[in-house]
Amino acid sequence: MKHISKLILIFIVLASCSGDKKNSVEGVLERGDLKSLREKRSELVNNQQAITDQIKLLDDKIKSKDTTKNVPLITTVKVKTEVFNHVLELQGNVTTKNLLTITPEYNGILTQVYVTEGQKVSKGQLLAKIDDGGLSQQVAQLQIETDLAKTTYERQKRLWDQNIGSEIQFLQAKSTYEAQKEAVNQLNQQIAKTTVKAPFSGTIDDVITEQGSVVAAGQTQLLRIVNLSDMYVEVEVPERYVSDVTKGKNVEVNLPVLGKTIDTKVRQASDFINPANRTFKAEIEIPNKDNSIKPNLTARLKINDYTNENAMLIPQSVISENAEGDQYVYVVNDKGSDGIGKAKRVIIETGKTQGDVIEVLTGLEAGAEIIKEGARSVRDGQPVEVITYDDENNNI
Repeated sequence: MKHISKLILIFIVLASCSGDKKNSVEGVLERGDLKSLREKRSELVNNQQAITDQIKLLDDKIKSKDTTKNVPLITTVKVKTEVFNHVLELQGNVTTKNLLTITPEYNGILTQVYVTEGQKVSKGQLLAKIDDGGLSQQVAQLQIETDLAKTTYERQKRLWDQNIGSEIQFLQAKSTYEAQKEAVNQLNQQIAKTTVKAPFSGTIDDVITEQGSVVAAGQTQLLRIVNLSDMYVEVEVPERYVSDVTKGKNVEVNLPVLGKTIDTKVRQASDFINPANRTFKAEIEIPNKDNSIKPNLTARLKINDYTNENAMLIPQSVISENAEGDQYVYVVNDKGSDGIGKAKRVIIETGKTQGDVIEVLTGLEAGAEIIKEGARSVRDGQPVEVITYDDENNNI
């Protein structure tokens, strides 16, 4: 009480001094003489030292009354089991098997283009025509000769059936007719190559070569046709996931350009590992009813490669590692009603990570209360005080 009374007296003196304008700092500064300035400064230094001494006395008294000194303040989170769906994040490209640049099967002049860009066509529809270079006239001439050979063969056959004439005449007539017929068929097959037809139903995306141009078989690009009804994402998956990314696995496909997110599945996973980059291909089907998804769009994928129905998940930030490389966390044991318990170090084995959480395989049991905030500042067996408790497990 004596020290406290002294402290109060000092404050009163200071207050009275501040009320006396002549003896105040402002007043001394206005007068400006060196002696007054030095005296005022010495007075303030003495008062400051007295106040510091009194504050120290109060701090010492508080420490002697505080029964929770040296007890770290912590927050905890309760471990519980829940479904854990781990996803593999990859990037792929949208494509379709019904995207084709059509080239001709015959050399010649492109005489007709029957379609325009954006036009919808059906499978087998005539798209363009190439000049046949006189093949049609040759077929007409051969057809006349074939008709004559047919008539000769039929007459020889009737005579042979009546045992009239020689067998060699009959066989020669038959051979000539069949050779002529085959020659006509071969020319018709060549003529068929001068017509360009749609290999599947779709839309003409681009007319690349205009009519009147000379085209070369298998080289000149004539048209590009596309069908957007059967779209999929093709992605290269690292080989270590060959047993995890399989047909039927759930996939979340995000198309950033379109702002779309689609839930779908893996429709095919290749059995071939590319030796150049140690990856295998997977196809993820995507519906495209409104035809808004186009080939070569970039897609971000989240493939569900692992699921644990009873996983224990904890924040990665609470895990530490000792000199031997063992991972450990601190749990709170023997917590009383005042929130004070003891920290215990527990060695754990972890599994897969996802975002800010990690799966605990061994070392913890459901219901354990692990230290979240303050885990780095406690020691094994040290008393701790729990100030907040997160029962939602960090909203995992």
